Amino acid sequence: MTKVSAIIVASGRGTRFAPGQTNARPKQYHVINGSPVLSWTIRRFMEHSGIDEIQVVINSDDTELYEEAISSLPGTKLKPPVFGGATRQDSVRSGLEALTDAGSDDLVLIHDAARPLVSSDIIDAVLKGLSDHDAVTAAVPVADTMRHGTDDGVLTDAVDRNGLWVVQTPQAFRHSSILEAHRKAAGEGRHDFTDDTLVYQWFGKSVAVVNGARTNLKITREEDMAMVAYHLSGTPMETRVGTGYDVHAFDDGDAVILGGISIPHDRKLKGHSDADVGLHALTDAILGALGDGDIGTHFPPSDPQWKGAASDQFLIDAVRRVSALGGRIIHLDLTLICEAPKIGPHRDAMREQIAGICSLPVHRISVKATTSERLGFTGRREGIAAIGTATLSLPQQDD
Repeated sequence: MTKVSAIIVASGRGTRFAPGQTNARPKQYHVINGSPVLSWTIRRFMEHSGIDEIQVVINSDDTELYEEAISSLPGTKLKPPVFGGATRQDSVRSGLEALTDAGSDDLVLIHDAARPLVSSDIIDAVLKGLSDHDAVTAAVPVADTMRHGTDDGVLTDAVDRNGLWVVQTPQAFRHSSILEAHRKAAGEGRHDFTDDTLVYQWFGKSVAVVNGARTNLKITREEDMAMVAYHLSGTPMETRVGTGYDVHAFDDGDAVILGGISIPHDRKLKGHSDADVGLHALTDAILGALGDGDIGTHFPPSDPQWKGAASDQFLIDAVRRVSALGGRIIHLDLTLICEAPKIGPHRDAMREQIAGICSLPVHRISVKATTSERLGFTGRREGIAAIGTATLSLPQQDD
């Protein structure tokens, strides 16, 4: 009996998704509508009756993220994950090699983890196509006008779009043939193919096309998340804004914790936790937009377990509450009010740190500072105040 396996490639770093960010969560693990992208993608193949087993290929640094992503999924079809390589080709080959019990007639579908909207109809179509062809890919005809452009952004001649297709995944093959093609490409040092149909055609085989769908989009940039969230939920989204305000007094010490980083200073901030007034304000801003109490509601200072706790725990929990409702954070804005320490030299580090805590691109984080012109307790250098503003996109709720 022919077995059908699905390889889901989830080992990429997504450099176009969050350019320049070394601490950004890979896009396949970003949470949309309460679940990581990878979880949605796996679920599409898990729920399809024609798929017998699923082999996920992950980055060796992402084991914990992967376990988190599959924690709510039944494991009946899932094989243990394997680690990918330096290129997509290396990762796909790792997945193919992991299917050690595959027979010569067994079939394999190769799919990008960042395409969570693949439908059962598309999976049906590529499987059906293998009845008559060596290999099949989902694709959609090019509908827009195509133009060449110069390096400095000037459009030149048009491209005839007749017969042009935008290639998607899944791509379906006989396991033995595509594995042989990948082994040959690796042996000859070819690592430049951008998808598996190109490897297969270089190997001398033909590839047929079946209709994909424009909704079967690949998450490439951060703005793609909103479109995927809309299609996954089918629910109109609404924008919510919340504000948070927090104050902490100075105490004897040699550094302050602000925005998740330690800044050398002749004082520290006094509080039950680490007294990060910036993260506290942002946490309250998110909770305010959710209408879900405040930081003291969820982490009461009377509870000894929060004594000296790092405040990123509070912010992570607030972000989790947004995701659990199927929402997303659009923007976080933090204003720190103090005479000292100087915030400017540390602003970018704070933005990076907050972005990492919240799994957001850094351009969605703003950190500013001002003084109170020597007025009030901040002007007297008795402490620091912070104002946080959170803008969220949440599924629309009936009034």
